Amino acid sequence: MQLTIDSATNQGSDPARDYLIAPDPTAARLTRRVAGHDEHGQPVEIAVVEERPLTIFLNSREIVTAMTIGDYPDYLALGFLKNQGMLSGADDVVGVEYDEDIDTVVVRTASQTTYEEKLEKKTRTSGCAVGTVFGDMMEGLEGLTLPATPVRSSWLYALAHKINRTPSLYLEAGAIHGTVLCQGACPLVYMEDVGRHNAVDKVAGWMLAEGVDPADKILYTTGRLTSEMVIKTAQMGIPTLASRSGFTAWGVEIAQEVGLTLIGRMKGQRFTCLSGEDRLIRDMDPAHAPREEKKHRRKGGEG
Repeated sequence: MQLTIDSATNQGSDPARDYLIAPDPTAARLTRRVAGHDEHGQPVEIAVVEERPLTIFLNSREIVTAMTIGDYPDYLALGFLKNQGMLSGADDVVGVEYDEDIDTVVVRTASQTTYEEKLEKKTRTSGCAVGTVFGDMMEGLEGLTLPATPVRSSWLYALAHKINRTPSLYLEAGAIHGTVLCQGACPLVYMEDVGRHNAVDKVAGWMLAEGVDPADKILYTTGRLTSEMVIKTAQMGIPTLASRSGFTAWGVEIAQEVGLTLIGRMKGQRFTCLSGEDRLIRDMDPAHAPREEKKHRRKGGEG
């Protein structure tokens, strides 16, 4: 399906307005209140993010156990399997079954799969630098060229302004990453999780389930622009990846090879483009970009 969004209708005062999926920081299962003491020794009680294991099966074979906040398990499972090259497409998926009691998702396919037999059981952690990756990360990028979709700087400023004002688990409790699928100046689907890769996989799962065309989309992430983030974005067919955080050299190199527009250090009125400069249209004076209030600023160093 092709999403067509009118940017002019997405500028309401409510930051969460018009998202197809937005964070729900009030959801009971996602955080808990924990008592402690502050730097002065005074009692405090704060919201902290929950972690729970989610085991993903592909047909009869256990593939991975991921530590996650527990929302959208079906999208996480679909996106993880798709981004690992274990699903050919949505047409092959005949069912997704989630059992909340045992925190398990089973994805069933019409065709017989062979990936399961090649794998040993692994645990995918929530750590920023650790994640389970099966096989060669570069597999699937050979010959891949992304569409040369232009990106306007006015879109980037508008997206950052709206996303960073949207009520989220990050603003409620911290210790979490966000990934937002966008079209033009409009954020569409905003996913969060303890691991940035989980958040990306949820977006990928939603796109697979809904049959969304990636050619005119932008992926916004709060995490670092590493090689794995660039590879996942490219494999999803999304031509632009943007973040408040910085880059790794290999991430930049891969982005340049596949024609991915890569924009980082996107804070306030500043950003840096290290790949895809020829596709970037600077149509807004940075001095006219919306300013962020301090309480809405994310820490760009969180990876």
